[in-house]
Amino acid sequence: MAPRKIIIDTDPGQDDAVAILLALASPDEIDVVGITAVAGNVPLPLTQKNARIVCELAGKPDVKVFAGCDRPLGRDLVTAEHVHGKSGLDGPDLPDPTMPLQDQHAVDFIIETLRAHPPKTITLCPLGPLTNVAMAFEKAPDIVDRVQEIVLMGGAYFEVGNITPAAEFNIYVDPQAAHIVFSAGAPIVVMPLDVTHKALVTQPRNDAFRALGTPVGIAVAEMTDFFERFDKEKYGSSGAPLHDPCVTAYLLRPDLFQGRNVNVMIETRSELTLGMTVADWWGVTDRAPNALFIGDVDADGFFDLLTERLGRL
Repeated sequence: MAPRKIIIDTDPGQDDAVAILLALASPDEIDVVGITAVAGNVPLPLTQKNARIVCELAGKPDVKVFAGCDRPLGRDLVTAEHVHGKSGLDGPDLPDPTMPLQDQHAVDFIIETLRAHPPKTITLCPLGPLTNVAMAFEKAPDIVDRVQEIVLMGGAYFEVGNITPAAEFNIYVDPQAAHIVFSAGAPIVVMPLDVTHKALVTQPRNDAFRALGTPVGIAVAEMTDFFERFDKEKYGSSGAPLHDPCVTAYLLRPDLFQGRNVNVMIETRSELTLGMTVADWWGVTDRAPNALFIGDVDADGFFDLLTERLGRL
């Protein structure tokens, strides 16, 4: 089979970086058509820079990186330096990128790419706030039916929130954009906190990254060394959850994941629960399912895949 063509929409972030590395390490299965940056974990000037840093770390400087929206739809930007550090990629000492940033706006690139390829051949992989994707859908509604699938990291059900008591960070940053995307009608697969909090980088798993002995393996180990301090303190967990790599791993090994087709709606008005993903897990409404909401992962299989692929770079 030909590699699956994807656009990674991202706000790197250490876990975003690992998701990108996993995709770039898997060219037989995944063709990264482009990477679009959005403001989220850190502001846009850093997310577009970090995306290029990761491409160069992977030895893939020919990947096209586009800068997109620098703020959410209709509200101020909320960032997460308290988790990811001032750069968004704190941990390893990585050089500034030399590869160019593309001149085209990310939203226009998404629209152009979906129109240029046959219908149902481009998968969108949002790893951050959904601003770029929502803007593309609003600007060019005709592209929605051309999307093969949206596989995204965001939201939660049982795990509820990590930035507020009710909301996961990516959805909370731009709930209006999330509402647009979840209401558009494209096929959606959701990697919520419920599954990503089961993909924990324990010490032995991080040791396996470091033991690769490559610049990529060492950098990933150093990223998770930094990243995990927040989650260990907050949750008392044994390591950091690798949220965004679950998206890439699903493309490679969907059999590692289990979920349920449910209806998901986004709260956009409540001051108390803004950004909440209201997932009808138990089917208590008559709303039609609009997303495959993932709830479980084979964590050992996930980390075996991740370590093996990172070793290829």
